[in-house]
Amino acid sequence: MDRNLALLVIFSICILGPCWVFLTCGNASINALGRNPSGSPRIFTAMIILLVFAEAAAIIAMLIVFQLFS
Repeated sequence: MDRNLALLVIFSICILGPCWVFLTCGNASINALGRNPSGSPRIFTAMIILLVFAEAAAIIAMLIVFQLFS
């Protein structure tokens, strides 16, 4: 039971971490676009790169947790 609880906590952190990154990235990009609308191509590119890395980290962490469950 202790092993399953630990893996459940790790899995929830794997989900909540990228959700927090998505939240802060979206908020920061909207604020940046509100202040400087002409910089939208650079802001959009940086936002997409950040979101891709966050999603990749989440997928890798979930694969590790799934491997630990088996």
